[in-house]
Amino acid sequence: MTKDRKAVFLDMQGTLGGTGVDDITNFEFYPFSIEALRLLNENGILAIVITNQSNISRGIISQKDFEDKMDVLNKELAEKGVYFDDVYCCPHTREDKCTCKKPLVGLIEAAVKKHDVDIKESFVIGDMGNSDIVLARNAGAKGILVLTGVGKASLTSFRHTWEGYDADFVADDVLEAVKWILSSASIK
Repeated sequence: MTKDRKAVFLDMQGTLGGTGVDDITNFEFYPFSIEALRLLNENGILAIVITNQSNISRGIISQKDFEDKMDVLNKELAEKGVYFDDVYCCPHTREDKCTCKKPLVGLIEAAVKKHDVDIKESFVIGDMGNSDIVLARNAGAKGILVLTGVGKASLTSFRHTWEGYDADFVADDVLEAVKWILSSASIK
């Protein structure tokens, strides 16, 4: 089987919404995120969440808390006629020495295999250069940094944490990022 599906791998907190970097339980979508997902869905591009949730490993929330929150979010999306094609969560801390915590590629590799994704024609969108843009490079995808969440600080105060890596595009938000993807030559 050929790998010919295009995907956008989306960070959650700071990219699609949120009220804090680490706490998914208070997550709320930014209004423009729904339209971004709609555009992906309508254009046949997989919308796959790739999220680090180390609060699970730390015991602050449980795996069930995360799954319950995702159920609520998926219902909210369904009511608006949009959806995630899949969600991948790393529950670990760095000390757990997993292979899935961004910028490691374990979650993307699982998604690529399951969904027959052409990684070279796919994108990672996130607000943290040191995890999302580095993940894009490590996986062989294109990376887009959004200026929501900690995106602005990622480009300035924390630029040294992802020195040697560059985003393919810097967008004000996930909607602008998706519009750029749809207008790029990579999407046929």
